[in-house]
Amino acid sequence: MTAATAPPSRTTVKAAPSWSAAGGPHRNLLTRAVGRLGSAFVQAVLTIIALVWLLPTIGLFVSSLRSVEDNNSAGWWKILTVPSQLTIQNYRKILSNHDLTHALLNTVLITVPTTVLLVAVASLAAYSFAWMDFPARDWIFLVVVGLLVVPVQVALIPVAGIYTALGIFGTIPCVILFHIAFGLPFAIFLLRNFFAGIPRDLLEAARMDGASEWRIFVRVIMPLGLPAIASLAIFQFLWVWNDLLVALVFAGPDSIPLTVFLRDQTRQFGSSIDVLAPGAFISLLVPLIVFFSFQRFFVQGVLAGSVK
Repeated sequence: MTAATAPPSRTTVKAAPSWSAAGGPHRNLLTRAVGRLGSAFVQAVLTIIALVWLLPTIGLFVSSLRSVEDNNSAGWWKILTVPSQLTIQNYRKILSNHDLTHALLNTVLITVPTTVLLVAVASLAAYSFAWMDFPARDWIFLVVVGLLVVPVQVALIPVAGIYTALGIFGTIPCVILFHIAFGLPFAIFLLRNFFAGIPRDLLEAARMDGASEWRIFVRVIMPLGLPAIASLAIFQFLWVWNDLLVALVFAGPDSIPLTVFLRDQTRQFGSSIDVLAPGAFISLLVPLIVFFSFQRFFVQGVLAGSVK
């Protein structure tokens, strides 16, 4: 007869903690403590760097809340001991300044249409280069990419001559057209590479369902490409809002943006800190609001394609 085999035991024997010459389990506690201290040190260093980076902005904001006499008598850090110097009188003054409010309106009228039109045109062109077949498509795209290396300064005088011949020199539309023309190569290059990463099966399925190219672009490409489109819109908004060179060349007296207005104030009234400080802070505040409002899309667009 065959002897019966005893069933394996279900009892699990716990292994004794391994002790090493370096100290055994206490080594894990030490490692965690060092890790926490290292993390705290890194956070402290990053906090200091952020404060140093923000120091000029803080100084600008505080200076915009002090009178001319206080700014001329001592630095902005004086408010640490005399906080009563802070006042909003400078902002009341500039908001009642017709020239500044007109320049701010011109900045909005230049930046918003430029951003919207550029994103719309670049999205359509990028979709064409990525998913539509037409003669010399790749060669045309190479030409678009080659335009990235053309500096803005090269085209200022020729384009100014064209605008003069057309009778639009010194107007807001000519500034908008120039920004769109020189922003399109980068915008098309960015969006085309993003759109090309969209799975082809999605587009083929939409075509099999009878969707037209326009419907595919609106219902498939635009929702999937929203992070890249939002990132491009943020970049373009910041570039145009902070632009000085193009506005100095093409904007007329009635179409100057805020950057040119502040530059003229510096040239004419070098000591008018009560106008320059609050005006510069307002010029800084609007892009910050736009950036933080669309920060989620910006981060998604920057990280797009980094993980498969």
